[in-house]
Amino acid sequence: MTTLTTRTTTSLELSPAPGSWLTVCEESRLTPGRGAAVLLPDGRQAAVFRDRSGRLYAIDNRDPFTGAQVLSRGLVGSAGGRPFVASPLLKQRFDLETGRCLDDDEVAVTVFPVRLT
Repeated sequence: MTTLTTRTTTSLELSPAPGSWLTVCEESRLTPGRGAAVLLPDGRQAAVFRDRSGRLYAIDNRDPFTGAQVLSRGLVGSAGGRPFVASPLLKQRFDLETGRCLDDDEVAVTVFPVRLT
């Protein structure tokens, strides 16, 4: 008798526009504490993250201070209980839940809703 084993995969989706969802990767491909860049259909890039507690986030990958597409390569941490990514270039920190820059109240990046399917 042969037993078949099926593996189910869970995918990460993000919403680049209201009412639309885009599958970006298998959840298992995300490493806790690290980011990954995703090319969106309109040419923009998103940075997706899994923090060390397993929560998932997606923000704009463009560093507003330099214009470089690098936030996915930033350092993930927390300050005052708020998860953030620090830009690898000038080290400004961006709240992963709100997109607000923790070092300059007048600057923010776009946050994309995420879900697992």
